[in-house]
Amino acid sequence: QVQLVESGGGLVQAGESLRLSCSASGRSFSNRGMGWFRQAPEKEREFVASINWEGSITDYTDSVKGRFTISRDNAKSTIYLQMNSLKQEDTAIYFCGAARNMAATRYGGHYDYWGQGTQVTVSS
Repeated sequence: QVQLVESGGGLVQAGESLRLSCSASGRSFSNRGMGWFRQAPEKEREFVASINWEGSITDYTDSVKGRFTISRDNAKSTIYLQMNSLKQEDTAIYFCGAARNMAATRYGGHYDYWGQGTQVTVSS
């Protein structure tokens, strides 16, 4: 079992930054790929970013490339999502997930565990 807890969400203005954290407890965090997904009102959950087990490979959806950075600290069992130049369309609940294998993956079906989410709201 892996338990995930997100934090760092909030209300910001367009152009500002936020850093999300996802702390994991339980077994095998350092052997798993991890990812961030988001869900806006009345929309399906979508992939944002992922990172492999050792942090050497990352993947981003096109809309956040160059603005968001995913990273991990295995010693702290934590992943991060640095979000810069935020836009209104980034408003969503952000979820972190733990994949069932070591790779960075953008497919939600490859994730075994999810956190409860943290709200990010970007105003104009």
